[in-house]
Amino acid sequence: MSPSTTPSPASTVAGPARGSQGDREPLYRECLGRCERQNCSGAALRHFRARQPLYMGLTGWTCRDDCKYECMWLTVRLYVQGGHRVPQFHGKWPFSRFLFFQEPASAFASFLNGLASFVMLLRYKAAVPPGLPHVSLNAWFWSTVFHTRDTAVTEKLDYFCASAVILHSVYLCCVRTLGLQRPALISIFRAFLLLFLACHISYLTLVRFDYGYNMAANAAIGLLNLAWWLRWCLRNRPRLPHVWKCAAVVLLLQALALLELLDFPPLFWVLDAHALWHIGTIPLNVLFYSFLVDDSLYLLKANSDLFKAD
Repeated sequence: MSPSTTPSPASTVAGPARGSQGDREPLYRECLGRCERQNCSGAALRHFRARQPLYMGLTGWTCRDDCKYECMWLTVRLYVQGGHRVPQFHGKWPFSRFLFFQEPASAFASFLNGLASFVMLLRYKAAVPPGLPHVSLNAWFWSTVFHTRDTAVTEKLDYFCASAVILHSVYLCCVRTLGLQRPALISIFRAFLLLFLACHISYLTLVRFDYGYNMAANAAIGLLNLAWWLRWCLRNRPRLPHVWKCAAVVLLLQALALLELLDFPPLFWVLDAHALWHIGTIPLNVLFYSFLVDDSLYLLKANSDLFKAD
């Protein structure tokens, strides 16, 4: 975009991986190059490091990152002044940074999801003797880290852990619907899921980080998870009153996932569709763990009654 705020042809040509309209703008690139030359080498870089808050340095914010942030907002202001649509930068909408949090709303919502999972896990352990794997806690931890500081490593960890959560939910569904009386079949299915996850991560790491494939794979597994759980809930609704909680969770999760189809600049430069999705999943953690407690206690009682009958 030129100083007159008219979008340039560079905005419409294909850019590098994750390139977007904003970071392809000549204005943005010129600003970034000038900022780096003036601030990111020699005595200027030492001065930058001396005045940079400790928490920014500890979370990996560099001089170049600061330049990208400042030049992004310069470009956004000129776009808005010219009456143009707010552009994306490096595949993301511009977010107003808070302390060292790159996407404060999504980071905070991810933290609350993890906290809800942790509290409900403690309640589950207090009510039911066996414990559960901490797959969800791990996923929400890396989601918080990713939205705090978006790097190639934190992005992959967030995406891969999210895939692991979906596959783990499918595995739980398999165990619950097929029953523990078929350990051989469950072991084969678990091995298949682990192999699929390994191949999925290997492809995205070693071959190509394909965002379209990753989304399609997770969506397909999510639909399988939805159909499988709902079929089991409908079949067992007459004798298991608590299954409504499970059905509500899987249906609401799919409904909330539709928020990802919305594409709008963040409200107040903080709250976007992805953050709303994370906020919406917080109460679902509580409801799902409530279902797990009810169902586990039911199974313990059923097994106890069966053992007494024998």
